[in-house]
Amino acid sequence: MSGIATTAPFAPLVLLAGLLLLFGKIWPSRAGLVATIGCTILYYLQWRITQTIPWGEGADKLWWPLTCLFVESAALFDGIILLAILSRPRDRSAEADAGEARLRSAWDEDAGLLPAVDIFIATYNEPREVLEKTILGCLSLEWPDARVWVLDDGRRPWVRDLCVAKGAGYINRPDNRGAKAGNINHALTVTDAPFVAVFDADFVPRRDFLLRTMGFFDSRRIGIVQVPHSFYNHDPMQTNLGLQQAMPDDQRFFFESIMPGRDGWDAAFCCGSNSVTRRTLFESIGGGLPEGSITEDMLLTLASLRQGYVTRYLNEPLAYGLAPESTAAFFVQRQRWAQGAIQILYLKQGPLGPGLKLRYRLLFLPSAWITQGLQSVFTVLTPIFFMLFNLAPMVGINLEAVVHYVLPLIIAMLSGITLLAPGRYYPLAAQILSLFQTFRILPVALQTLFRPRGLVFKVTPKGADAGGSPWESTILSASLALIALSFAGLMINANPDYRIVSQVGLMPMVTFWTIVNMFMLMLVAMMCLEKPRVRGEERFALRQGVTLLGEQGQMIRSDKGDISISGLGLEVAEATDLRVGDRVEIILPDIGLLRGFVRRSGRRIGIEFDFHSEQLRDRLIVALFTDEIRINALRPSALAVAIAVAKRLWSADLRIVEAPPRATALTPASDKLSAMTRVIAPWEKEERKAPVRIAATRAGNDRAA
Repeated sequence: MSGIATTAPFAPLVLLAGLLLLFGKIWPSRAGLVATIGCTILYYLQWRITQTIPWGEGADKLWWPLTCLFVESAALFDGIILLAILSRPRDRSAEADAGEARLRSAWDEDAGLLPAVDIFIATYNEPREVLEKTILGCLSLEWPDARVWVLDDGRRPWVRDLCVAKGAGYINRPDNRGAKAGNINHALTVTDAPFVAVFDADFVPRRDFLLRTMGFFDSRRIGIVQVPHSFYNHDPMQTNLGLQQAMPDDQRFFFESIMPGRDGWDAAFCCGSNSVTRRTLFESIGGGLPEGSITEDMLLTLASLRQGYVTRYLNEPLAYGLAPESTAAFFVQRQRWAQGAIQILYLKQGPLGPGLKLRYRLLFLPSAWITQGLQSVFTVLTPIFFMLFNLAPMVGINLEAVVHYVLPLIIAMLSGITLLAPGRYYPLAAQILSLFQTFRILPVALQTLFRPRGLVFKVTPKGADAGGSPWESTILSASLALIALSFAGLMINANPDYRIVSQVGLMPMVTFWTIVNMFMLMLVAMMCLEKPRVRGEERFALRQGVTLLGEQGQMIRSDKGDISISGLGLEVAEATDLRVGDRVEIILPDIGLLRGFVRRSGRRIGIEFDFHSEQLRDRLIVALFTDEIRINALRPSALAVAIAVAKRLWSADLRIVEAPPRATALTPASDKLSAMTRVIAPWEKEERKAPVRIAATRAGNDRAA
């Protein structure tokens, strides 16, 4: 094999480039791309196993090459599973269109033909500014019998009062056993609709959420319908690297490429929020969600597969929530996911338990949480170990072999996945994020692998509670230390008098490898510097024209600017005579007449709303959050994102700025309600339409069990 690499080192690269071009652009074929990448992996592995391991040597020469081979092979195993997933995505929008048409027709004929749906909003400690959006969005769902229930595991009086005031139902329980799964299971015992939709406290559904999803249940084998987690804010990578306008959030690859692919194998799974479940599914698996893991959603899907149900995935943004608002919140979320995914390996209901087909066992293996982390660690440590300890990951390798075997594998994996998931997978950004989270997630995943019991469900902090340090000190220290070690290795081996490496011919390749690693580590270090979220509320581009009425008779119209719950930014062609402090009235189509104060004048007018009506504020929230939100809608090319990421090295703002404290006045401080079950029924639709509601008349519906 080495002779082939010497005589024709570029042949595999040329062949690979031709096949990627053929199946990716000229004659698009997912099967062709997957076959091309698969053959490249096999060609690499046969060389790697037979030619680069010193099989005849002792353990002192074998341990490091074998360790590196094991990590590579494990990562390639998960890569092959990913390729299988991406090979058969499904687009269910046409089915959703047909289902919506049937449902609307039935509604027009007789609203009683459509089944009731219980809407569960699971909450524990989220602040009011987060929770009220979800409550109002759920109350605005287009469905004749949608029963909105807030499941308050925090037993907070202000949540109960908010539900009573808005018309949502309220349920709490005397304890928190089973965390979120236990909260939902308790609510299942006091409700009875044949379908249950579940939303996390920060996810606001679009009005047509049920009309787009409920049609799938015409098939009796559909137990769950899941839609993506879409976001109306930017995640920590976008914010800390200043890439808000250059790339979407990091979860687009999972929700817009991986999940549609899993759907093609009937292996999509419930993601904890933005889903609808058939109640008979709960009844068939014991009456509720499995409580053996902190990732109850994945266990629910595995349990449903064993009962003959499948989870259908509709790749449409039908609900919007909050991406982690700080690095600290990001790691609370991702560590919980990693712990729960590893934990289910030990459960009878998990992927290794009885009653599952082989394809489901493979597709639900959580090994990627470990293999991706190990791959990132070894990518950085391998050249350092080579330069400082003369530990080579393979033997008998030269530049020709790298060109012949290694480069084709790297190009096939990165370019192939990019072609299979265009506009969703960005290789450079993905590698940097993987390295960034490895420092905190890999130790947790490995610990869970050996100690899976006793894990505590931690809610991702939201809103004013997201907080966090101005910098992520653990990752910052580790990345700077690795940069220093990499630089030291290069300097030591640049001097013949101090050189450690015995295979000097490999140093040019190792130098390039090390420089790439140092580049990524510098970007990882930059991600550790938390950029403050200066706005208390997210702003959205205006969808319709706005009219301002000044106290002196001014009338200003514009359709350019942005709006939030708290205020309005309006761009005008010419500066106006409005002054800071002036009172104005704002005409917003479909909402009404609002009042406010001028906080900025000139060609961009800033208005702070002064709500004189709670109903107007509620209508504004519904208008902003229950329609399409395009904050993360851009889908640039992989090259454009790579250039934008690279530019951050010399154009990023590296100052550490303390975030201004968020206003928390909307969330009253109060003691907990007494430890007992409370069920306050939601209003009927006709009651919600009434302009005045006396909440005290509903006290009789508050019952204890």
